[in-house]
Amino acid sequence: MTGPAGGLTVAAVGKVFPGRRRGAPVVALDGIDMHVDAGEMVCIVGASGCGKSTLLNIVGGLETATSGEVRVGGDLVVGPGPDRGMVFQAYSLFPWKSVAENIAFGLECGGWAKTAKQERVVELLGIMGLGDVARLRPGQLSGGMRQRVAIARALAPEPDVLLLDEPFGALDAQTKRSMHEFLLQVRQRTGCTVLMVTHDVSEALYLSQRVYVLSSRPGRVIEEVTVPFPGPRGPAVQRDQRFLDVRDEIEDLLHTTPAA
Repeated sequence: MTGPAGGLTVAAVGKVFPGRRRGAPVVALDGIDMHVDAGEMVCIVGASGCGKSTLLNIVGGLETATSGEVRVGGDLVVGPGPDRGMVFQAYSLFPWKSVAENIAFGLECGGWAKTAKQERVVELLGIMGLGDVARLRPGQLSGGMRQRVAIARALAPEPDVLLLDEPFGALDAQTKRSMHEFLLQVRQRTGCTVLMVTHDVSEALYLSQRVYVLSSRPGRVIEEVTVPFPGPRGPAVQRDQRFLDVRDEIEDLLHTTPAA
């Protein structure tokens, strides 16, 4: 399984929502510039309501930007497409389908041949450690296992970019730590390009190569932080003084930046 060929570029993206009951329009995002190189993982952090999920939905083609543009591998994003796979905090799995059938769903929509589809599902079951539960339904799985299935389904069509919106936010602390290690292993094995939204600064620093910090509404990039730790990483890195210092710097930015 090879990594994606192209990265992601967000250029001067803005989003304005109409005001309610003839109220003033709401500026959610203002002039967002960012990029994710092929094979890189980047996180977006910011306070609640700063437009993180709105930005990810624009990248995914689920929302339309008021201004600016998004490109994946050089191609303009004009709506949802197989070049982007999305995973949300809610698992969004089909409860009546088995694990294997959920993973195969995107391949069926993409018109994959039967043999290729079966081989791809078997490959992902192995990568995700889901082989023993392939015939079970989501309701029979733990939260962490369900999120593994969701990630596998998003990766199945071999998208250029994997988009993660608070994917571990509903998990308990121990399961979240396990999923962090799992995601790092998946990235190492697949070389996938990832853009992830999270409110957890430590999570962002542990998983990604760079972190974009957004201001309160309207969301603007107030800092681009390069994480000073090469991979592969282990849990001990979170006790490193450099890790703690960078985490505190980002927390200070989030708590001291006034709303516009």
